[in-house]
Amino acid sequence: MFNTKDILGMNARNRLYTSKNSKKARSICHSKFLTKQLMLDSGINAARIIVILKNHDDIDNFDWSKLINNFVVKPSNGSGGKGIVVFARRNEQGNFVDTIGETWSLDKIKTHCLDILEGKYTSHPGAETTVIIEERVQVHPQFLKLAYKGTPDVRVIVYNSVPVLAMLRLPTKESEGRANLHQGAIGVGIDLGTGITTYAITGGGRKIIYVPESKKKLSGFLVPFWDDILKTAVQAANAADLTYGGVDLFIDQNKGPLVVELNTSPGLSIQLANRQGLKRRLERIRGLQVLNSDHGIRIAKALFRSDLAEKFVSPKERVEIGFVNQGEIVINKKERHAVNFFVNTKRFRSCISQELALDLELCKPEDLLWYQKIESGEKAPVIEITFVLKNKKIKTEMLVSKQLDKSKNKIHLGRRDLREFIVKG
Repeated sequence: MFNTKDILGMNARNRLYTSKNSKKARSICHSKFLTKQLMLDSGINAARIIVILKNHDDIDNFDWSKLINNFVVKPSNGSGGKGIVVFARRNEQGNFVDTIGETWSLDKIKTHCLDILEGKYTSHPGAETTVIIEERVQVHPQFLKLAYKGTPDVRVIVYNSVPVLAMLRLPTKESEGRANLHQGAIGVGIDLGTGITTYAITGGGRKIIYVPESKKKLSGFLVPFWDDILKTAVQAANAADLTYGGVDLFIDQNKGPLVVELNTSPGLSIQLANRQGLKRRLERIRGLQVLNSDHGIRIAKALFRSDLAEKFVSPKERVEIGFVNQGEIVINKKERHAVNFFVNTKRFRSCISQELALDLELCKPEDLLWYQKIESGEKAPVIEITFVLKNKKIKTEMLVSKQLDKSKNKIHLGRRDLREFIVKG
């Protein structure tokens, strides 16, 4: 079990992080329509809106014959999946069939839309509510064996333009095909560095290993479009001026990640799904100068990569190395410079001599990730580096060390970068 001292509570979340969100961000996040409009204006993918129904006349006058299959009815400011119905097709009698198999007459759908307008499912009493009818996402085929009928989604917590935690939410029979934990969906933690699923919980917070009623493991699954998911999440948060919040995304098999909604106060059960607390992670990136979305993602992958992902690297794929090795540093993705590596298993993070880093022009602003406090009390830069060793190309981050200037081996490899190797004395 992870350290409970790292868990972020609701009061601390609201006081320290949610409160940092601007009035603009809150107004956008409280409205699915404004969120979609902003994504469209910002060039960020979101599910296509078919129509917005604002009143009784709109419901009566809309040409329902246009809707044949694959559409969604939802409230503009609902939460927790309330009021959302996903339709898969129309039957021979002209009635609509949802993804659970329930049949809806047109009158029943209209009544549901009226309930939405009257605020039955709103999460913000007093706010204007409309009905959104949008296209249904084409679920990526890799999710079909994991999710029960509905559409799974990915939630990414973003703070200061850096992804902090991520979770895959899988619909179940209990949740009636909805990807909401409070209704019985499954939450599966995702390693930010690789996009590989790690741990999983039920909606009630209980640990779970397999997809219900199957022997399909929930861990070790590679989420498709992972880098695109992280980039879209950060771009969406930045577009909405969202300093801290959750970005929910569907994964369409053709279009990739689509923003579903933004949340200024995302639930905290994501910590249980990852067995990682938010508190320490948020503290680590507070005050960092993040240049852009790509920079924020590089920081996230460097700081928050999970050791669990190592378990999914087959021993057959690992190669033997000694304590002293000859390898190459990759510059500008093309140039390679030979350099000696020393394997130092006492270190966690690898380091490079300051002299070598400057000679290879690796200390440019775009390569700098953050500054780290060292034993002397000084702060040393951490930079992004790609190296090749035994035909293994490793993209990582290294501490720039003045002490290594006097060393014969200008790079010391730490444990973090040895996952694909077996060290032989």
